[in-house]
Amino acid sequence: MRALHATPRNGKVHEVKRRVVAPVDEFESTVKSKAKVIVDGFATWCGPCKAIAPMMEKLSEEPQFKEQVHFVKFDVDELPQVTQLLGVRAMPTFVLFRDGVKEGELVGADPKALATAVAKLADG
Repeated sequence: MRALHATPRNGKVHEVKRRVVAPVDEFESTVKSKAKVIVDGFATWCGPCKAIAPMMEKLSEEPQFKEQVHFVKFDVDELPQVTQLLGVRAMPTFVLFRDGVKEGELVGADPKALATAVAKLADG
């Protein structure tokens, strides 16, 4: 089993577990299928990842972002191919995509910077 975490219809970040033949293909499809995506590369053992997770959850539920931004999380240890594809070297790493193209990256657990990045992505 591999896991991607994605925004369901209710807007909350949640875990989606399913058997994946090609995690990179599934990841790329997810990113390209939505206009605005923020990807959170995290590790279960990462303290800063655990600290920022509630903020990511909160942002995914905000009405101004819920309909505009697709929130995705993936465990860097479970999906090393995606980790490599995105060039994640530290956790948490947030990667912003617009129309399938990488627009920016934020490394570290900085709630203010994360909120600003999501707002900028949503408004643009």
